Amino acid sequence: MWFHKITQIFKIKDLRNKILFILGMLAIFRLMANIPMPGVNRQALEMFFGQFQTFRLVNLFTGGALEKVSIMMLGVGPYITGTIILQLLTMIFPQLEKMYREEGEAGRQKFNQYGRILTVPLAVLQAYAMIRLFQRGQNPVIGHLSPLLLFASISVITASSLFLMWLGELISEKGIGEGVSLLIFAGIISDFPNNISQMINIVKSQQLPLYSYLLFLSMTLLIIAGVVLFTAARRNISVSYAKRVRGTKVYGGASTFLPLNINPAGVMPIIFALSILTFPGMIANFLTGFGGAIGKIAQSISVFLNPEINPFPHLTLYFLLVCVFTYFYTAVTFDPKNVSENLQKMGGFIPGIRPGTSTANYLSHILNRILLIGALFLGMIAIMPSIVGQITKIVAFQFLIGGTGILIIVSVVLDTIRQINAQLEMREYETL
Repeated sequence: MWFHKITQIFKIKDLRNKILFILGMLAIFRLMANIPMPGVNRQALEMFFGQFQTFRLVNLFTGGALEKVSIMMLGVGPYITGTIILQLLTMIFPQLEKMYREEGEAGRQKFNQYGRILTVPLAVLQAYAMIRLFQRGQNPVIGHLSPLLLFASISVITASSLFLMWLGELISEKGIGEGVSLLIFAGIISDFPNNISQMINIVKSQQLPLYSYLLFLSMTLLIIAGVVLFTAARRNISVSYAKRVRGTKVYGGASTFLPLNINPAGVMPIIFALSILTFPGMIANFLTGFGGAIGKIAQSISVFLNPEINPFPHLTLYFLLVCVFTYFYTAVTFDPKNVSENLQKMGGFIPGIRPGTSTANYLSHILNRILLIGALFLGMIAIMPSIVGQITKIVAFQFLIGGTGILIIVSVVLDTIRQINAQLEMREYETL
């Protein structure tokens, strides 16, 4: 069956071109992710990642580019952060919300353009903060840079991040699937063998009792099974269509369902939460070098947000942010009122529910109940690797792969397969 579908994909010219286009763009991304910045001290770099384990999780989303101090070290982080800030601002400024929701495709394009513009200063700020962070300590990762070389380094890192943003949007426009998610997925997969190797070496060096390894293995398998089940789970709402007579033909009268995923926000809440959680820590780490009151406050924030020093506040904040962003992202992307209006226009209705406002209220009620389960489960998936590490004393899974990485892989694979199947079915209908 799978072999038949693969042959179908490469027989259909349009679909084949889209797949090859995506592969080509991902190859360019991986090529650029392996171009290092000049003057990097490899020994100091290994010590840095040994000291700041949190950055291994950030490194996961850049596909190992941060660990290589590549020109792509920021990944799509600034773009994601800019999108989060803009979407948060829609709750404060009605004009932004109107642009995003009510002005159609033109409004969305204008909103996305604002996101691209905001990405530039965020990329500059993050690039400067990361370079300064790598220059700290007695054995810095990056040596002293002249003002001109510092400006050139920030410019290259910023330009690379913007290029990656453009690459992601190009994949979304001309390929299959969501471009930014596919880039993150490609980064995780490409660095997956290296992460597995590192995890095995770390586990071997710890010399823990046998029951710790057995508990670690069983909890890891439980997390993977939970992620797959959670990603595929959905609540089906019955929808019927009224019969319409036009001439001698009768249209409608069929019954179908409206699927609502238990996790309609996908992996984006975790990415949003991680971006928000790491951004203040990066700025605080940078400001600690200023001394005085600012340095002391920044150092306190840095210590508070450090999961190695204060795991409980970090995990609590991470869990709450994931839950909040699950509700927020779903509210931005799924509007029950619009769904209700579209159903009414197509002659569809939910049995026992009046069309219009009653349908919108019913969908909101069902969605809120689903989201409560989805947000709690997604939050648990995000923090479970840390809990596993605390219980079994094996922290490698948390920082090298983690539930977040598994969730991204499963979500992107299932979504891409779903879209490819939809493309194949569309071609079958065209043939008929």
